[in-house]
Amino acid sequence: MTEPDDLAILALTLKVALVATMAIVPFGLALAWTVAQWRGRSWVKVVIEAILAMPLVLPPTAVGIVLLMLLGKDGVAGRWFEALGIELVFTWRAAALASAVMAFPLFVRSARTAFEEIDPRLLGVARTLGDGPVGVFRRVALPLAWRGIIAGALLSFCRALGEFGATILIAGNIPGKTQTLALAIFQRAQSGRDADALRLVGLTSFLAIAAVCASELLSQRRGRPFTA
Repeated sequence: MTEPDDLAILALTLKVALVATMAIVPFGLALAWTVAQWRGRSWVKVVIEAILAMPLVLPPTAVGIVLLMLLGKDGVAGRWFEALGIELVFTWRAAALASAVMAFPLFVRSARTAFEEIDPRLLGVARTLGDGPVGVFRRVALPLAWRGIIAGALLSFCRALGEFGATILIAGNIPGKTQTLALAIFQRAQSGRDADALRLVGLTSFLAIAAVCASELLSQRRGRPFTA
């Protein structure tokens, strides 16, 4: 099999990271908003936050093993996808799923913090004016928390760009099919092609630095009054 060039690897990596980030946002927003409503430190909130933190504290390979057991041919979810005719394991979709799982806690934490920084009185005023939960979320919470939400999405995108451990277990390292920048760097370093690996390191670093800088700029502006 012909090895893909750097641009093809970059395109696949961006595809995986973007799909992972877009998949995270709706579920992450719903969970972050729900958890943010619990202003006290209830045991339910503590348990949920602990579960959410697991992908951040566990070795990525441990997360990959769990995903492989769930989504493999013998797994419950794997049999369900197979019945639907959807090929998942050892495809780019599996790489996107692994990246989404590993990046999900970062987005939820950033979005939850942004929601918690909203003055509760503003939400209360919206309720007294007749807005239901959906209206309060859409008309008040989202406009006030958008910077934190976008910052979280950018951080999640960065995490997805560099995902390696879980991806290699559930998606493999197949050139042209599942090989992202992180996997290509590993393969080239293993084969002694250090110069090629360093070139990909530089490309990955550029993307990550740009996204992190954008996230930091948004985070620093959080809480400032909006000016047109």
